[in-house]
Amino acid sequence: MSVIAIPKEIIKKRDDLIILPRKEYEDLLRLKKVKEFLPTAVQKKALLRAEKNLKGGKTLSYNELVNKLGFTN
Repeated sequence: MSVIAIPKEIIKKRDDLIILPRKEYEDLLRLKKVKEFLPTAVQKKALLRAEKNLKGGKTLSYNELVNKLGFTN
């Protein structure tokens, strides 16, 4: 295992110091490039409604939906 001396000036200038392997650092940089999805107010409201329906048992399975739409063989 290698020993690394970290100058006190570096530690004083930063709130925290984190050391991690280069591979993990590069993985984090790749994640930074992924755009985050920010839902609109309408989408948030629709999600809340969907969650409420799911909890209330007001949902259909895939097969039930296919049958109701008349796509059965």
